[in-house]
Amino acid sequence: MGEVDPAFIQEPENRPRISYIEGEGIPVIDLSPLHSPNDVSAFESLVKEIGNACKDWGFFQVINHGVPLEKRQKIEKTSKRFFAQSLEEKRKVKKTEKLVLGYYDSEYTKNVRDWKEVFDFIIEEPTLFPNSHESANDKELAGWTNLWPEYPPEFRETCQEYIQEMEKLAFKLMELVALSLGLPADRFHGFFKDQVSYVRLNYYPICPFPHLALGLGRHKDSGAVTILGEDGVPGLEVKRRKNGEWVRVKHIPDAYIINIGDNIKVWSNDEYESVEHRVMVNSEKERYSYPFFLLPALSTVVEPLEELTNEQNPAKYRAYNWGEFISNRNQSNYQKQKVENLQISDFKIPE
Repeated sequence: MGEVDPAFIQEPENRPRISYIEGEGIPVIDLSPLHSPNDVSAFESLVKEIGNACKDWGFFQVINHGVPLEKRQKIEKTSKRFFAQSLEEKRKVKKTEKLVLGYYDSEYTKNVRDWKEVFDFIIEEPTLFPNSHESANDKELAGWTNLWPEYPPEFRETCQEYIQEMEKLAFKLMELVALSLGLPADRFHGFFKDQVSYVRLNYYPICPFPHLALGLGRHKDSGAVTILGEDGVPGLEVKRRKNGEWVRVKHIPDAYIINIGDNIKVWSNDEYESVEHRVMVNSEKERYSYPFFLLPALSTVVEPLEELTNEQNPAKYRAYNWGEFISNRNQSNYQKQKVENLQISDFKIPE
C-alpha cells in the first residue's frame, strides 16, 4: 500500500468501520402533494412528515421532487468529465483563501485532510461581503466570483441550469419547514434576498486505505438546508441522534437526500436538529456527488425567531453574523488549525 500521508489519517475514535449499519428508518417523503395543491389533506400530511423528519432525524430523502432527471444526469456527466482532467488543468481554476469558489484538492475537516476533490460555484455573483452586521453599509468585495473552466465546454451552462433547479426545490422545502413550525410559508424568504447559496461538485477517488481516511470528516452543515444528489455509490453516513450510531444512507434512484443545517436549528430555537454526517471512501469504486447548500445573505443576523420564543421557551442562542461566521469557518478549510473552528455551540446561551 505504501506509506500513508498522516494528514489523511483520522483519530482512532473517528476512523470508519468496514462493516456498516444501513439506515433503516431514515424518512422517504413523497413531495407529490406540492404538485396537487387542491388536495388539502395530502398537503397537511406532507407538512407533518417534514416536521417529524426534522425533529427525529434532521435527515430525510425526497421523491417526486420535480427536478428533471435530465438536469441531474447532465451535471453528473459534466462533473465526471471535469474531474477526469489532469491536476494541471483543474488547478487553472483553483480556489484560495481569497478566492472562495472553484477547484480544490486539499480541504480539511476538523483538522484532518479529506480524501476528495471539489469544485464550487455560486448561484449569484459577485457578492458584497459586509465586515460586520454593525457596519452593514461598509462593504468590500470578497472572492465570491465564479471561476469557470474552459473544459468541458458545456460546464458553465450545465452548472447554471442545475443550480436554478436546486434553488426552486430549496425554497419549496423551506416553505414546508416554515409551515411545520407554525409559521407563514414565506417566513424565511427574506433571509435569502442576497443569498450565497452554492453547489459543490464532489469527487472521491479510490482510496487505498479506507479504514484510516474519510472522504469528508464528521461535521454538521452550517447553512439552512442541503440538497444532495449522488451517483449511487454508497458512502454517506449519518450519526443517529438517539444512540450515536453511524448509519449508511440507502441510495434511492432519483431521490434527493435532504439535511437540516445549523441555521434552521437556531431559527427554530432547537425545535429542529442538525446532525453530524460523514462520507466514507472505498478501495474499489470512486464516488461523485453534487450537494446544493442554501445559505442566507452574508449580512444576515442569525438568531432564534421571535415567534418561536417566549418566557417559557427563551432564546437558546446569541445572535451571530452569518458572513463573519462562514469567513471564520472557511479559514480552517485550507490548513490544519491549532484549535477547532467556530461552531454553533459557541453561541449557545448557558441554561
